[in-house]
Amino acid sequence: MAEFLEILMIVSFGISWPLNVIKSYKSRTTKGKSIAFLLLIFFGYIAGISSKLVNADYMANIAAKWYVLFFYVLNFIMVGTDLLMYVRNYRLDKKTGVL
Repeated sequence: MAEFLEILMIVSFGISWPLNVIKSYKSRTTKGKSIAFLLLIFFGYIAGISSKLVNADYMANIAAKWYVLFFYVLNFIMVGTDLLMYVRNYRLDKKTGVL
Protein backbone atom coordinates (compact mmCIF):
# COMPACT_ATOMS: atom_id res chain seq x y z
CA MET A 1 0.00 0.00 0.00
CA ALA A 2 2.85 2.43 0.86
CA GLU A 3 4.43 1.87 -2.54
CA PHE A 4 1.11 2.55 -4.30
CA LEU A 5 0.70 5.82 -2.38
CA GLU A 6 4.26 6.85 -3.26
CA ILE A 7 3.57 6.18 -6.93
CA LEU A 8 0.32 8.15 -6.72
CA MET A 9 2.21 11.13 -5.23
CA ILE A 10 4.94 10.97 -7.87
CA VAL A 11 2.44 10.67 -10.74
CA SER A 12 0.39 13.59 -9.37
CA PHE A 13 3.51 15.75 -9.28
CA GLY A 14 4.45 14.38 -12.68
CA ILE A 15 1.23 15.72 -14.17
CA SER A 16 1.66 19.11 -12.51
CA TRP A 17 5.25 19.89 -13.55
CA PRO A 18 4.80 19.86 -17.34
CA LEU A 19 1.84 22.23 -16.92
CA ASN A 20 4.02 24.49 -14.78
CA VAL A 21 6.82 24.43 -17.37
CA ILE A 22 4.37 25.38 -20.13
CA LYS A 23 3.05 28.24 -17.99
CA SER A 24 6.60 29.45 -17.34
CA TYR A 25 7.44 29.28 -21.04
CA LYS A 26 4.35 31.20 -22.11
CA SER A 27 4.45 33.84 -19.36
CA ARG A 28 8.02 34.96 -20.17
CA THR A 29 8.37 36.43 -16.66
CA THR A 30 9.51 35.36 -13.21
CA LYS A 31 6.58 37.10 -11.55
CA GLY A 32 4.81 34.69 -9.26
CA LYS A 33 7.73 32.24 -9.22
CA SER A 34 10.00 31.45 -6.30
CA ILE A 35 13.54 30.33 -7.11
CA ALA A 36 13.93 29.13 -3.50
CA PHE A 37 10.86 26.91 -3.88
CA LEU A 38 12.08 25.47 -7.19
CA LEU A 39 15.54 24.76 -5.76
CA LEU A 40 14.05 23.12 -2.67
CA ILE A 41 11.89 20.83 -4.82
CA PHE A 42 14.85 20.13 -7.13
CA PHE A 43 17.05 19.05 -4.23
CA GLY A 44 14.13 17.09 -2.78
CA TYR A 45 14.05 15.01 -5.95
CA ILE A 46 17.81 14.51 -5.70
CA ALA A 47 17.25 13.18 -2.18
CA GLY A 48 14.39 10.95 -3.37
CA ILE A 49 16.43 9.50 -6.22
CA SER A 50 19.42 9.02 -3.92
CA SER A 51 17.25 7.25 -1.34
CA LYS A 52 16.21 4.72 -3.99
CA LEU A 53 19.78 4.21 -5.20
CA VAL A 54 21.18 3.55 -1.71
CA ASN A 55 18.27 1.31 -0.62
CA ALA A 56 19.62 -2.23 -0.95
CA ASP A 57 16.13 -3.79 -0.92
CA TYR A 58 14.93 -1.49 -3.70
CA MET A 59 18.03 -2.04 -5.81
CA ALA A 60 17.74 -5.82 -5.36
CA ASN A 61 14.24 -5.62 -6.88
CA ILE A 62 14.83 -2.80 -9.37
CA ALA A 63 13.78 -4.97 -12.31
CA ALA A 64 10.30 -5.19 -10.78
CA LYS A 65 10.15 -1.60 -9.42
CA TRP A 66 12.05 0.44 -12.03
CA TYR A 67 9.00 2.62 -12.69
CA VAL A 68 9.22 4.33 -9.28
CA LEU A 69 12.75 5.56 -9.99
CA PHE A 70 11.71 6.44 -13.55
CA PHE A 71 9.02 8.84 -12.30
CA TYR A 72 11.40 10.40 -9.78
CA VAL A 73 13.89 11.06 -12.57
CA LEU A 74 11.18 12.33 -14.92
CA ASN A 75 9.94 14.80 -12.30
CA PHE A 76 13.53 15.84 -11.59
CA ILE A 77 13.95 16.65 -15.29
CA MET A 78 10.69 18.64 -15.30
CA VAL A 79 11.75 20.71 -12.28
CA GLY A 80 15.16 21.23 -13.90
CA THR A 81 13.41 22.44 -17.04
CA ASP A 82 11.32 24.84 -14.98
CA LEU A 83 14.52 26.13 -13.38
CA LEU A 84 15.92 26.77 -16.86
CA MET A 85 12.70 28.61 -17.75
CA TYR A 86 13.18 30.70 -14.61
CA VAL A 87 16.69 31.68 -15.74
CA ARG A 88 15.41 32.51 -19.23
CA ASN A 89 12.51 34.54 -17.84
CA TYR A 90 14.78 36.34 -15.36
CA ARG A 91 16.97 37.45 -18.27
CA LEU A 92 13.91 38.55 -20.22
CA ASP A 93 12.66 40.51 -17.16
CA LYS A 94 16.03 42.27 -16.88
CA LYS A 95 16.09 43.03 -20.59
CA THR A 96 12.59 44.55 -20.56
CA GLY A 97 13.23 46.47 -17.35
CA VAL A 98 10.73 44.55 -15.22
CA LEU A 99 13.42 43.88 -12.61
